[in-house]
Amino acid sequence: MTDDALPRPCILVDADACPVKDEIYRVARRHAVAVRVVANQMIRVPPDPDFARIIVGDGFDAADDWIAERAQATSIVITSDILLAERCVKSGAVVMGPDGRPFDRARIGGAVAMRALMADLRAMGSVTGGPAPFSARDRSAFLQALDGAVVKLKRQSRAAPGTAPAPPL
Repeated sequence: MTDDALPRPCILVDADACPVKDEIYRVARRHAVAVRVVANQMIRVPPDPDFARIIVGDGFDAADDWIAERAQATSIVITSDILLAERCVKSGAVVMGPDGRPFDRARIGGAVAMRALMADLRAMGSVTGGPAPFSARDRSAFLQALDGAVVKLKRQSRAAPGTAPAPPL
């Protein structure tokens, strides 16, 4: 299978610093959905024919570029990178953060603006802390959101006339 021939549907994971990889694998196994774990370093991926590790070069945003180039309406993208989320939303993918928070056309503009504002405030020294620690509640919200997104995407792909079956891995 070439990198461009992604199975449908497929979960694309921006794996660097992703705290919910085990949850992604669990949901993907339950629904028999392919997963592509994308990073610029070696990441452990469970042995499963539907899971693949994609190691990209060390170039700036190489993992983001790989994901954004392949994100489509049959993809679920997991990332906490707002700018990557924006690129993937524009391509029609379902996008969510590791806390289950959705990024969609209605919310992405505000998220990008907030990111820029926080960057400016950090540069001025007005904000020195980072995000709140990842919690059990975040993990639970993510599991629920991912499961719902996979179910919805599978329903849509079955309902779409002329949808080709997933290519073999």
